[in-house]
Amino acid sequence: MSTEQAPSSTRWLLWLVAIGFFMETLDATIVNTALPSMAHSLGENPLRMQSVAIAYILTVAILLPASGWLADRFGVRRIFLCAIALFTTGSLACALAPNLSTLVFARILQGAGGAMMVPVGRLTVFKAVPRKDFMAAMNFVTLPGLIGPLVGPTLGGFLVEYVSWHWIFLINLPIGLLGMLATWKLMPNFALERVPRFDFGGFILIATSMAMLTLALEGAGELHLTMTTVVPMLAFGFCALMLYWQHANRAEAPLFNPRLLKVPSFAMGAAGSFFGRIGTGALPLLTPLFLQMGLGFSPMHAGMMSIPTVIGSMSMKRVVVGTVQHFGYRRVLSWTTVLLGLTVVGIGLCGLAGYYPLMIPLMVLQGGLNATRFSAMNTYMLKDLDNSLAGSGNSMMSMIMQLTMSLGAALVGLLLVAFGGHFATEAHELHTMFLATYLCVGAALIAPALLFVRIDDRPAPVVDDLPDTGNARVQSASNTH
Repeated sequence: MSTEQAPSSTRWLLWLVAIGFFMETLDATIVNTALPSMAHSLGENPLRMQSVAIAYILTVAILLPASGWLADRFGVRRIFLCAIALFTTGSLACALAPNLSTLVFARILQGAGGAMMVPVGRLTVFKAVPRKDFMAAMNFVTLPGLIGPLVGPTLGGFLVEYVSWHWIFLINLPIGLLGMLATWKLMPNFALERVPRFDFGGFILIATSMAMLTLALEGAGELHLTMTTVVPMLAFGFCALMLYWQHANRAEAPLFNPRLLKVPSFAMGAAGSFFGRIGTGALPLLTPLFLQMGLGFSPMHAGMMSIPTVIGSMSMKRVVVGTVQHFGYRRVLSWTTVLLGLTVVGIGLCGLAGYYPLMIPLMVLQGGLNATRFSAMNTYMLKDLDNSLAGSGNSMMSMIMQLTMSLGAALVGLLLVAFGGHFATEAHELHTMFLATYLCVGAALIAPALLFVRIDDRPAPVVDDLPDTGNARVQSASNTH
């Protein structure tokens, strides 16, 4: 289903969710470029400004597990509206913040909105679109989410250099206000009639695990925490995760139902998605570091190098669905995974050899392969869930995305340090360091193909009805609010 073929109400709904995806993923990266300028404006030490980024990341990690239950209990329209409202209010508070403490609190508000915006938007698409059109719809709404992290640093640098850092947050206000109005008018309020009591014990365990693992991985990758700090946090996070698993198998209505892993496509999709996203999560940090440190590009020039990747991602919008339906999930995921790893290594080799013009088509290819793989992974993981499992399955997918973004950044940081990052100063030393890092990241990208070759090779499902709504209730946007 293309947006042109969809009914008018569905078409606008897809645009609304896509814009929400773009806002959330853009804001996760746009701030990093502005931290030095923000520190100067607020009279703070730049080293303390990392708390601005960490406050957002941790809030998202902690609240993500609750998003599915909230949507099932109160309806997707109400929760999506609250998400946009929190995100927009947090953006205004960030722009007006007079000191670091206020700015950190405002970022927590933004993170609370961001934690619900993406998973609830995706759940809305799952419930609103017929299964035969689900992959096309998911492809449409997730592409902006892939583009957000790519353009975030460039846009942030532009706004800081030519306007002020406040506009990094102010640009969210008109979009957010229009988004709230559109949500109220256009989004149906899918909910479940019978929702079990909220699993507070399970939430505390899984939120603690997410917070510890995210903070440890961010610390290893970007905060330069020592291993004596990172390792205990990782251990604590994994212990909380194990305790949650024991709790889920005993609880009457756990936050994440163990039945999810009995759905073959979800179980295999979750494993493949986790390992498949680690290498991808490394690229937003590795690429700008390589271009600036390894090749001597200016920050603006390095930012502009993301444009070919964006073009590649957008170019696949109309062909992803037909490709998966023709070749099947197994072939598409396996081949795109292998080709993506080889392409990324090729970009590194061309850069180190000085063949800069060849990097452009390779970056276009990287964007196309990545978009195809993401669309196929997302759809395969959710496609066989019934309505009662959709909320928790969708939240688990979002948790996997969150963890693997941090894990990818941590992987880059550890590899650069392992290959001489603290000592490499000469050009040949930097080139050797980046060559080894690119080869390892390429291997991490290719390895999940060993999982993808084992998945069911059926093409995207074709049915004529809406997803089975079970005990769902739907309040249309035109009646009861």
